[in-house]
Amino acid sequence: MYAPTCLLYALVISMWVDKAPGQACDTFTDLDLHHAIVGTEVNVRLLLYSRADPECGRLLLHSAAPPAMNLSLPTTFIIHGFRPTGSPPVWLLPMAELVLEREDRNVVVVDWNYGAANIDYFRSVRNSKDTATNLTAFIRTMQEHGASLDSIHMIGISLGAHISGFVGADLNGSIGRITGLDAAGPMFAGKLPEYRLDRTDAQFVDVIHTDIDALGLREPLGHIDFYPNGGADQLGCPKTILKGVAYFKCDHQRSTFLFMESLNKTCEIRAFPCTTYDDFLDARCTDCTQFGAQGCPIFGYDVVKWKDTLLRLGQTKSFFNTNGAKPYCRTNYRFDVLTWNQEVQWGYITIKLYGKNQSAKATIDHKRLKFEKYTETQLLAQFDGVVETVEKMSVTYSSAIVLGPKHKLRVLQLRLQRIEGSTSLSRSLCRYDLLLKEKEEVTFRPIPCVDSNF
Repeated sequence: MYAPTCLLYALVISMWVDKAPGQACDTFTDLDLHHAIVGTEVNVRLLLYSRADPECGRLLLHSAAPPAMNLSLPTTFIIHGFRPTGSPPVWLLPMAELVLEREDRNVVVVDWNYGAANIDYFRSVRNSKDTATNLTAFIRTMQEHGASLDSIHMIGISLGAHISGFVGADLNGSIGRITGLDAAGPMFAGKLPEYRLDRTDAQFVDVIHTDIDALGLREPLGHIDFYPNGGADQLGCPKTILKGVAYFKCDHQRSTFLFMESLNKTCEIRAFPCTTYDDFLDARCTDCTQFGAQGCPIFGYDVVKWKDTLLRLGQTKSFFNTNGAKPYCRTNYRFDVLTWNQEVQWGYITIKLYGKNQSAKATIDHKRLKFEKYTETQLLAQFDGVVETVEKMSVTYSSAIVLGPKHKLRVLQLRLQRIEGSTSLSRSLCRYDLLLKEKEEVTFRPIPCVDSNF
C-alpha cells in the first residue's frame, strides 16, 4: 500500500513517557468549524488508556527512554475517520473503555483530528496516508522495544479503516488483526487492494458494512465481511433529509455502535454466511454445519474465535438483521408453512411469541410470499426480542391487496424452529389445521411437532 516517505520526518511522532505525579490527563483534540474551513496540518497524537486508569489518557511522547507502555500486553489502536466539524467522536472513549473491560491490554487512541478536520474531504484522504506513515513508525519502535506484531489489533472507522490497511501493508501484513468499521467509500470504491483496506493487510481482517450506498464500500474487503440489514439502510436511521445531519451520518456511524454492543455483550448477534442478502432473507443460509460445533460466526469483537475456519474459506460474506435501537440483536427462527389452498395465494406474515413476562414480534415482509397447495414455504423469522419458553403464539396473514375480497390462507401445518449454534434446535413447535383470515390475528398454543423431518 502506501510506502513510508520523507514526510515521516515532518510529522509529529507521539510516543511513550511516564506520567509524572499530578500530571493532568490528556484529551482528544477538540477543534471547530473554523479549523475545518481554514484547514489544518497533520499532527498525530497518541493517547494511551489502561486498566489502571481507564478514564485518563496519557499522551505518548517521543523519548529515548524505555517505553512506559507494558509491551508484554497486547495493544489495540482505535482510529477515527473524517471529522468535517472537528468535534471529538462521541463513541471514541466509550469504545476504549469497553475494550479494557473485555481484556487487560494497552488501548491507544489515534488522535489525528488535525488531519481529519477539514471540509475538504480529499485533503483528509491525503492526510490519512501521512497518518499511516506516522503510525507505522510508532509500531516499528514498539517492535524494537519487544512488542509482538501478532498481538496488535487495529480498529479503524471510515478513513481510519484504510489507515489501518496502509499500516498493515507497510508491515507486510504481519499485525494480528484489523477491524474495519464501514471503511470509507468515496475515493476508495473500485480501487485496487493496495490503495485501500484489504484482507492481506493483517493476519485476520474483519469488516462491517453499514452504508454501502453512500459513505461506505460495497465490495468485501476482509476474511469476513458483515452486512447488517443488507449493508445499506439501517433500522432506526432517518429516511429523509428533513432530519438534518443525522440523515447523512446515521447509517455510517451505526457500524461503531454495533461493534460496541458486541464488546459489552448486551446480546450476541449471529451472522449467516450467504451469497446475497435476498438468499439470507429467504432462509437459504441457515445451515451452519461448515463451522462445526461453534455454529455460524458471532458478529463483532469475538469473531476472531472463528479465525481458523474463516482463513480456510478465504473470504466470507455474512448477513444479519438488527433492531432499530439497543439491544440491536434479534432472535432467529425458521418458520415453515405448508398450505392447501386450491389457488396460489400471495402475502405477508407477522408472528408474535409470548412467554412468561416476555414477548417478541417478527414481520416477514421483505417481499410478497408465494403459498402453493401442498408446497412448503420456508421463511426466516427474526424476532425483536427473546422468549425463552414459548407458551403461546399468534400469526397474522395479509395479502396486501387494497381492493377486492379478503383472502384466506388454509394451513396444514406451521412449524417454528429456533436457529442456534450449528443446527436448529431439535425440538420444534407446530400447529396443525389452521385458517388464517386476512388481517385477523389468530392466537394459539403451539405443541411439539409430531414429525421432526417436516
